[in-house]
Amino acid sequence: MLETKRLILRPFNENDIQDVFEYLNQPQVNCFACMHVDTLEETKQAIQQRLDETTFAIVLKENNKVIGEIMAHPESVAPTESPLDTYSPCWLLNQNYHQQGYAFEAAVAFFDYLFNQKNARRIYAYTEDYNFPSQHLCEKLGMRKEGIFKEFVSFINNEDGNPIYENTIQYAILKKEWNHE
Repeated sequence: MLETKRLILRPFNENDIQDVFEYLNQPQVNCFACMHVDTLEETKQAIQQRLDETTFAIVLKENNKVIGEIMAHPESVAPTESPLDTYSPCWLLNQNYHQQGYAFEAAVAFFDYLFNQKNARRIYAYTEDYNFPSQHLCEKLGMRKEGIFKEFVSFINNEDGNPIYENTIQYAILKKEWNHE
């Protein structure tokens, strides 16, 4: 469990179903289309998939409401026997809680956790070229823009069933660059 001034980042539990349904039922960005749920039963299954040590519910301290999630899994960027010291976080916030600083507050605590407890060397994030709030968050966290991948990935199809490819920006920060103490 991680704690900030206004938030608690903790594992999900079955009592979170209604709150999680609120933000997974209508994802605002195409990259979350695969996380879309239509029923509370689907939401219960989605919560079960989120039960690991690097996935946290973002919870308001004042009322224990889950307003989003933040997660990352370790990966290696080199062949054979290299440490799993690179993480690519994903954050998703209920649209009713956008532009209130919650994503930044949660991300600072999460990055501290990854760098200081999980021994991350590098954290990188992908965001769509039209997702300006996510780009702003990356920059506010001190991440540098490393590049843009043209027509990099598709999350949805058009009316004809053909993939719609999106331009994706990559941001990153190294542990030695992190200064949100």
